[in-house]
Amino acid sequence: MISLRSSLAGLQWLFFLFTNTVVIPITVGAAFGLPQEKIQFLIQCSFVLTGLACVIQAGLGHKRSIMEGQSGLWWSVILSLSVAAPSLGISLTELGGSLAVGIIISGVLTVMIGVCGLAAPLSKLFTPGVMAVFMLLLGTRLNTIFLQGMLGISSGSAAETSVIQPGIFLLAAAISVFVAVLSIKARPSIGQYALLIGILGGWALHALFFGTESRAASSGMLDVSWFPLGKPSDGLNAGVVTIAVIAGLVNASNTFGALKGTDSIYRQEATGSQYRRSFVISGVMAVISGLLGLVPYAPYVSSVGFLEQTRIRDRLPFVIGGLLFLGIGLVPAVSAVLTQLPLSIGSAVLLVTYLRLLGSSLQYFAQIHMDAANLYRTAAPLFVGIIIMGLPSEAFSSLPPLLRPLLGNGLLVGILLALVLDFLRVSKKEQARNLPKVLCVKRKYPDAAKSVASLNSNTKGEQ
Repeated sequence: MISLRSSLAGLQWLFFLFTNTVVIPITVGAAFGLPQEKIQFLIQCSFVLTGLACVIQAGLGHKRSIMEGQSGLWWSVILSLSVAAPSLGISLTELGGSLAVGIIISGVLTVMIGVCGLAAPLSKLFTPGVMAVFMLLLGTRLNTIFLQGMLGISSGSAAETSVIQPGIFLLAAAISVFVAVLSIKARPSIGQYALLIGILGGWALHALFFGTESRAASSGMLDVSWFPLGKPSDGLNAGVVTIAVIAGLVNASNTFGALKGTDSIYRQEATGSQYRRSFVISGVMAVISGLLGLVPYAPYVSSVGFLEQTRIRDRLPFVIGGLLFLGIGLVPAVSAVLTQLPLSIGSAVLLVTYLRLLGSSLQYFAQIHMDAANLYRTAAPLFVGIIIMGLPSEAFSSLPPLLRPLLGNGLLVGILLALVLDFLRVSKKEQARNLPKVLCVKRKYPDAAKSVASLNSNTKGEQ
């Protein structure tokens, strides 16, 4: 018998999965100019696969309550490529087919990383310095999106608006403050459901003051359609395929971030087998995503903030939420209702959750000895990433077209720069440890070193 506590926590997980998922297929479908029925197909597939991926990861993968969802890093790369496609001389169908091939290749590589046991060695690259930068940049990028949603700005969606809507923002801000105060001040038995209370209450108030929002909703049965964004037979662009493969490899940072970030919550470090199983499942989901035109999957680092917010780490509520989400994707009538959740309310609740990524970042910063070298090593990728995030897309128009989606992505650039600088630090340490032993002899026994040199010269003379 499932307890009331587990049921409510599962419902809360359902809304967390939903609010993190629903906008992604809508914006991708709109960016590729898909008709309404194909956008509905993307929405339903996203619901079903996200719920399924969460249940499989909880049961067979890393076995933690970590959302497995469509990657924010992948999302931004795909949208950037769709915007740049006209200047690249690539049609949207060719772009979609090339992305599908690149996503499938990256998924196969991700599976190979897991099967070959490379995940654990790779995790050593994500040191506290890299993780601190990653957490802070991820929080900055995602909270920017959520703040835009609270302001009523829905860039990238089918009904794109770029003007701040004061009334919508005031209500969303009030909901954010309410959720934050409730989670801090209320009794734990009530505070752990602050997100659920905020979503349902905010939704009711939004409907009262502003009515319901019209948005793409699933209305038909799930009819599987392969390569809805474009078929590989429509043409392949080698540059786009290469970018997709690189993005897929960098996307592995989400797995390390999520598992390392929840180590303190579960009071144990993730084992090599947990990394291995997690990579295999994420890779398989990426291959399926390429076939169905979806944004590829990865463990959500934001789950760290959600677990800290709710203080419920049990897997049963997480599995309940995943199964409910899967079922909603298969029942068009229910998914049609949920897709009417106001974007501003969902963004307001998620903002409160994602703000906690600052705490995770500061915990990693506390593990770093901040001498001058480490200060520059962490500050450079952090500030470069944030500055790039704030630059308009037009600023990168002078760069080679195929480099724009990479160099114009502040999160991607920041992570890569942090990894490179940290790798150089480790390489120098290795060089220092492997100095020729004769140098150590010369420093400690200078007279003995001279004797050896004299003996060598005498030996050469005798020869």
